Amino acid sequence: MELPFDGAITHYLEKEAPDELRAAIRTGEKRDILSDSYPYSVRLSKEDYKAAMDPLQEELVRLQADVRQSGKRVVIVFEGRDAAGKGGTIKAMTENLNPRVARVVALSKPSDIEAGQWYFQRYIEQLPTAGEIVLFDRSWYNRGVVEHVFQFCTHRQREHFFRQLPHFEEMLVDEGIYLVKLWLNVGRAEQLRRFLKREGDPLKQWKLSWIDIEGLRKWDEYSMAITETLRRSDTHVAPWTVVRSDDKSRARIAAVQTVLSRIDYAGKRSKRIGAIDLDICRGPDIWDA
Repeated sequence: MELPFDGAITHYLEKEAPDELRAAIRTGEKRDILSDSYPYSVRLSKEDYKAAMDPLQEELVRLQADVRQSGKRVVIVFEGRDAAGKGGTIKAMTENLNPRVARVVALSKPSDIEAGQWYFQRYIEQLPTAGEIVLFDRSWYNRGVVEHVFQFCTHRQREHFFRQLPHFEEMLVDEGIYLVKLWLNVGRAEQLRRFLKREGDPLKQWKLSWIDIEGLRKWDEYSMAITETLRRSDTHVAPWTVVRSDDKSRARIAAVQTVLSRIDYAGKRSKRIGAIDLDICRGPDIWDA
């Protein structure tokens, strides 16, 4: 089978990866958690995942009904490292929702016209109308991390972004928009394992890009950029929730619980939402580079 990018991810594992990373990949079993700092050693079972997720799906439908009836506007920002599970978490959150109410936004690189606009402008155009939930699969935070790491923006542009950012998010909240920011984090070995799986699966190879491959070599640069971004953008008005996603099932449960807990809606049943696992989901203090 022909591998994308001439097998660059396998080449990284065999020739470039640190020894401890290579050892973790080669000795880890399928259900093992590869990160030593993750609070669980094995993944959540399918049965336990279903038992926890089913009532959360019912609550999401209740949230959707209230948003539609009341005219609420909801923005959910999904950020995180590559292969941290953003797409899967969004899919889990929307699988039973009406796409006319819950809309996913995943913008490509800016066009020439967009590149000449105010940085936030193309995101503003995607904000929800009354009775709508918008889920951003990556967002304006590209400037804080990816654009910075790959030098797609200048230092001056990034500093300008950070100066305007708190006011921009304050305006969203002041306008009455519910803003929930989720940062999904994944350990280095688990990220590489997921990339290798994508590389070898013809149905998932489309998810890979050259940025993913180059990003493997820029782990430390990403870590510094993420640390700074979380520090400079975690505010009382628009706080971050960091979800450690080495176990996708636990991460999806925690992400849905966070959204449901942060928004008031008619018919809310807090007992069915349950307690959030604070060992893997809380503020930026849980961030693990």
